[in-house]
Amino acid sequence: MLSLLSHSPRLPEPLDGRQPDCFTMRLFRSSEILGIARDTLRFAREASEDSHPNEYMGLLRADDARKLDLDRRGQVITDVLIIPGTESTPQSATMQSNMIPNDRKAVGSVHSHPNGVLQPSDTDKGTFHTGDVHIIIGAPYGPDDWRAFDSSSNPRSLDVLDVEIPDEQFFDFTQADIDAELAAEGRYLSGDDDR
Repeated sequence: MLSLLSHSPRLPEPLDGRQPDCFTMRLFRSSEILGIARDTLRFAREASEDSHPNEYMGLLRADDARKLDLDRRGQVITDVLIIPGTESTPQSATMQSNMIPNDRKAVGSVHSHPNGVLQPSDTDKGTFHTGDVHIIIGAPYGPDDWRAFDSSSNPRSLDVLDVEIPDEQFFDFTQADIDAELAAEGRYLSGDDDR
């Protein structure tokens, strides 16, 4: 299980004993993160407030900046992925690790601190090794009640960008696409006698 606890937060400390990235499972892409879409940050803040007094937790996903009509190389955080089975209390949020998808668009995490402290706890620091950016949102969940951190738990800048997020369908294929593929392979759906 992946667990983030908000009790006893401390200021970031040097991570001299941290394992090099070659020993860490790289689930996330490593392209420059240019910022977060304003609507995505608003969603995370509202979800954090709705979860209060419990912690809120999700994974951050990003899209190529050029897909968002930005003339820059890199990624923009555009989505928050909610993991089924996430359990939340006022002190922690826990994801079932077997429910976390190997998502090629994943770039980090977001979670709330209902106590308002905008620094990672020791437990938070232990989970930040996976992904490039981690956001902590604190009560009262206003526009400035959040901070971003890198994978070493150091504060990092993260621009809030006014970009239009394109609507995407969860599945990018239709039943007709499936039928055509089955037909091409010589397989048909049961009960499909008129082929």
